[in-house]
Amino acid sequence: MIHSKLVNNKIEKNNLICSENLYKGACVKIKNSNKTFQVIGLNIGKEICWVREWPFACNSKKTFALEISQITLQIFCSNNSSQ
Repeated sequence: MIHSKLVNNKIEKNNLICSENLYKGACVKIKNSNKTFQVIGLNIGKEICWVREWPFACNSKKTFALEISQITLQIFCSNNSSQ
């Protein structure tokens, strides 16, 4: 499990997930996807984060930027690929 410092910021009423509770290493669900993703970077000022699919393959480096408002749910990171 990755331990990261919690990022504190203002609560945005339009976001489904509060950016103040989002942190590097968190697992999340995003709009229009049933997959689980892990947050690997944050830019709270620009309201974006970088995510990768969870669990990730060691040989895969597919990450992408995402508006924080696209995150719908923060969940527990499980090593079970069926979740």
